[in-house]
Amino acid sequence: MYLTDARGILIKGNKTYSQVSGDVLRPLEAKTPRWWLVATFISSLAIAWGIYSIYVTISTGIGTWGINNNVGWGWGIINFVWWIGIGHAGTAFSIFLFILRQKWRTSINRAAEAMTVVAVICAGMYPLLHMGRVWDAFFILPYPNTRGPLWDNFNSPLFWDVVAISTYLMASAVFWYIGMIPDLAAVRERATSKIKKAVYSILSFGWVGTAKAWLRYETAAILLGGLAAPLVVSVHSVVSMDFATSVMPGWHTTIFPPYFVVGAIFSGFGMVLTLMILVRKIFHYEDYVTERHVDAIARILTFISLIMGTAYATELFMAWYAGGEYEMFTFMKNRATGDYALAFWTMITCNAIIPQLFWFKKIRHNLIIVFIISLFINLGMWFERYVIVVTSMSKDFLPASWAQYKPTITEIGIFVGTLGIFALGVLLFFRYIPMISIHEVKAIIKPTTETNSRKHE
Repeated sequence: MYLTDARGILIKGNKTYSQVSGDVLRPLEAKTPRWWLVATFISSLAIAWGIYSIYVTISTGIGTWGINNNVGWGWGIINFVWWIGIGHAGTAFSIFLFILRQKWRTSINRAAEAMTVVAVICAGMYPLLHMGRVWDAFFILPYPNTRGPLWDNFNSPLFWDVVAISTYLMASAVFWYIGMIPDLAAVRERATSKIKKAVYSILSFGWVGTAKAWLRYETAAILLGGLAAPLVVSVHSVVSMDFATSVMPGWHTTIFPPYFVVGAIFSGFGMVLTLMILVRKIFHYEDYVTERHVDAIARILTFISLIMGTAYATELFMAWYAGGEYEMFTFMKNRATGDYALAFWTMITCNAIIPQLFWFKKIRHNLIIVFIISLFINLGMWFERYVIVVTSMSKDFLPASWAQYKPTITEIGIFVGTLGIFALGVLLFFRYIPMISIHEVKAIIKPTTETNSRKHE
C-alpha cells in the first residue's frame, strides 16, 4: 500500500483521467513553440559541424585526430564510453524500478527511455569512426567468409562490444516503443488531421485497449523488462573489459566491471535529472514531476556517489598496498599530482564530493541547485572517462614513448555533432510523442494523490 503521508504525493491536483490525457498531450496538440524551433536550428548546426568533421575523418584519415602512437584512444573512446553510460539511464531507471514496483518512476521513465535510445545511437558511431576505414565496418558482422563461420576474432572484447551494444540498442528500443503503444493510440483518438490520425494509427498497431490486449501487453512488458535487465550489467561490463584485459597500469584491475556499471548508472541518472527538471519547467509539469520525484533521484545519486568515492579510494589504496611501481606512478604521479591532476580532481570533486550535498533536504528541494549539481555530475563522469583513457596511455612502461594528447578541432566537431543528434532526438521526442506515460500515471493516480493523503489525516 502506498502511504502518501510517509512517501509524499506523486500526482498533484487531484487529476481526473481526462485531465491526465489532456495535460500530457497538450504539447503535441499545441502550435510549435518558438523556443523549439530555435533549439532545433542550433542542434542542426551542431549536427552539420559533426557531419563535416566525420567527412574530414573519412576522407583524410584518422590522423586528423589528436591521437598518436602512444595514445591510440582519444576522444573517440572517451565519448563512446560516456554516451554508453548515459544510455544506461533509461534501462536502469525503467526496468529496475519497474521490476521493483516503484510507483514514482511512472512520470519519468518515458523520457529516460527515449534518452537511452538516442544516446546509444550516438555511442555506436564512435567505434565505426575509430576504425579509420569505415568502409571495412562489415568485418564486425557475421558474413560468410573464408576465415570461418563466425567473426574474425571471437575472443576479443571488441567483438562482444558489438554484440552487447547492438543487443542493448534493440532491446531498449523495443521496450520503449511497446510502452508507447497505448499512448500513441490516445494521440490517434484525439487527432483532428486525417494524416496525423493515419500515422498514429499505424504506430499504435490498431490498439483498442480491450481487457485481453491489456493482459498481453502487461505480460510482454514484464518479460521484456526481465530480459533487458541483465543487459544493463553486461553492456558496461563488456566495455570495461576493453580496458581490464590489458596490462596497462591503471587498467589491469578486477574492479572495473562493477566500477563501470555503477558509473554508467550514475551518469545516466544525472542526465535524467537534468532532463526532467527542464521538462518540468518548460512544459509546466509541476503536478506530474513533483519535488518527490526529484528528491527520489537525488537520494539515489547520493548513494551511488558514495559507491563512486569508495571505488576511487579503493583504486588509490590498492595501487599503494600492492607496491607496484607502475601502478603507483600512474595513480599518484600522473593522475593525482601529475600532468592530469586537474582532470583527476575535477572527477573526484564532481562525482564523489558535490553530490553529497544531497544529504540536505533544503538542497534537494531547491531545483536550481539540484539542476546545477546534475550538470556537475555529467561533467565529472566525462572527466572520469578522460582520466581512465588518457592517463594510462600517455605514460606507459617506456618513457621514450611518452606523449601528450590534445583533441583536435575535428574530434571536437564530432563530439559536438553527437550532442546535436542527442538534442535533436530529445526535441523530436518532446514534440511528437507523449513524454509522460499516460496509462502508467493513470494506474497510480488514485492511491498517490492529495485525496488519498487526506484520508489518512
